[in-house]
Amino acid sequence: MGKWIMGKRFDWSVKQAVRYGFCLLGMLGLVGLVGGWVGDFSGNWAGLASGEVVGFAHQASGQRPLLAATEKAASSEKASAAPAIKEAEQIPVTQELLNVAAAKEAHHAPAAQQAQNASATQEPQNATSAQETQKPPSAKPVEKPSDAQEKGPTSAKKVFRAGAAASNITPWLDEGIVGGWTSPKATYIHDELFARCLVLDDGQKRIVLVIVDNLGLAREVCDAAKKLIRQHTDIPEDHVLIAATHTHSSISARPANVLKPDEDLSQYSRFLVRRISEGVRCAVANLQPARIGWGVVEVPEHLNNRRWFMKPEVKLINPFGGLDKVRMNPPAGSPGLVKPAGPVDPELCFLAVQSPEGRPIALLANYSLHYVGGVGPGHISADYFGVFADRIQQLLGADRLDPPFVGMLSNGASGDVNNIPFQKPRPAKKPYEQMRYVAYDLAQKVFDAYQKITWHDWVPLGMQQTELTLRVRKPTPEQLERARAILAGAPPMPERPHEETYARRIIQLHESPDTVNVPLQALRIGPVGIAAIPFEVFAEIGLELKQKSPFRPTFTISHANGSYGYLPTPAQHELGGYETWLGTCRVELQASDKIIQALVEMFGRMKEADPAE
Repeated sequence: MGKWIMGKRFDWSVKQAVRYGFCLLGMLGLVGLVGGWVGDFSGNWAGLASGEVVGFAHQASGQRPLLAATEKAASSEKASAAPAIKEAEQIPVTQELLNVAAAKEAHHAPAAQQAQNASATQEPQNATSAQETQKPPSAKPVEKPSDAQEKGPTSAKKVFRAGAAASNITPWLDEGIVGGWTSPKATYIHDELFARCLVLDDGQKRIVLVIVDNLGLAREVCDAAKKLIRQHTDIPEDHVLIAATHTHSSISARPANVLKPDEDLSQYSRFLVRRISEGVRCAVANLQPARIGWGVVEVPEHLNNRRWFMKPEVKLINPFGGLDKVRMNPPAGSPGLVKPAGPVDPELCFLAVQSPEGRPIALLANYSLHYVGGVGPGHISADYFGVFADRIQQLLGADRLDPPFVGMLSNGASGDVNNIPFQKPRPAKKPYEQMRYVAYDLAQKVFDAYQKITWHDWVPLGMQQTELTLRVRKPTPEQLERARAILAGAPPMPERPHEETYARRIIQLHESPDTVNVPLQALRIGPVGIAAIPFEVFAEIGLELKQKSPFRPTFTISHANGSYGYLPTPAQHELGGYETWLGTCRVELQASDKIIQALVEMFGRMKEADPAE
């Protein structure tokens, strides 16, 4: 049968027409189905790309639905609005998908929206915390700086750290040894000299203590070393204490006139600057978790005030022609002895740090003894300070540790105190015999007290520094005229001791500035207070600081951050004697009172900042 369709003739039967019709309908249906699949896939892919969650994941066994699937509204991209929540059935998701979703939402949403999302996705107690769900699974925890410290009831446990190192500063031979009236050349090294360094870190502050085997360091040496330390470690200069031990068996690290320093440091001073800074850098590298303890032992038997009242018939003429009332270092056993002119400070204080497992790291002690002496001729030696450091290491069983243990002994308020028993002279001893006797005894007493230490896993640290301006003493016109005559060749008067030496010192004071700024430091290590003073401090001053300080115990480190000579009290100035002479003491007579006041004020501020300790 033939039909005309749209001007064409088709000779189809009815059966053929029906068959072709059904085929055409099937093809149209297939095309529509494929189009729907493509549309769904495109919409879902767009949702993933924009950060929305698609509920494809399978729910874990026993886990209740936590998050509804979301769909992207048509206007959301333009309006930057949050995705609308689908009102259909909730689709369960896994924890991994939650993490991905939260991370993407945190990336795109503003800060306020992030906080809201974190609150909205809070899980039950047995689920992962909200903070964890905000992190992508691949994110690494951010490491906090060593000095960051969290606060609050939920903060992590505070960690106290300590590190120590010793840097060899032994000088070369043939330089002049300083500390006496003459300066013989060094011809033999009996024991090595060191800059012994201790770094403490409470998580908020980091402080440095360096004890250097030297008579006295110029401030310029200390400042240059501190500058290098800051450059390499970021520790501020005012958080670094550098003090000399005051051994009388090394070469000089000071200019001829400490009030008028040279433009350039000496070769050995430059060497010291570098070695001190390197020692601190090594101590910082050795920082490790630590615990700390401290103790005090009374050891008066090695101490004698060296300034004595003498009987009236003993005339005490000074280099300027005047009469003194007391004499430094009178002959031992002299019948003219009356009584000492001042006290001694018998306390042997110490701080110790060790690892949490009990491995010794370092020990810093403080004793108010000028030095012991008794070395061989031309010998370089750290004196009893070095012997103590070696002996305490031996007693603690801390030999050959890695990192090495560092023992340290600092000089206290000992400007008028030595080891000579003036009323009961002792027999002559071999070189180093008395030095070893004193150091071994002190180390043993510290070791015994060490066994009773209460160890603390954490204590707060504090350190303050101030600059105090002091007037420089000046000679009278008569003293200046006599000094110039001596240096021009006039013969010294025999009855005037060391007149030529003090003629040079008078000229130096005359040429010096009218004032000098001296650095003072106050430290607190838990309940322990430390005063750092750039003078040879009299025992009375150290005792007054102990009494007025709010910290217990408190001790003084002399020869710290500079070296400006002796520091007598005003009352001792009235008595005269070597330590008060013009040129031995270079600053105003009221200097000690001003220094005590400044240090006590700094102690007070640190105590107010943390009164609980």
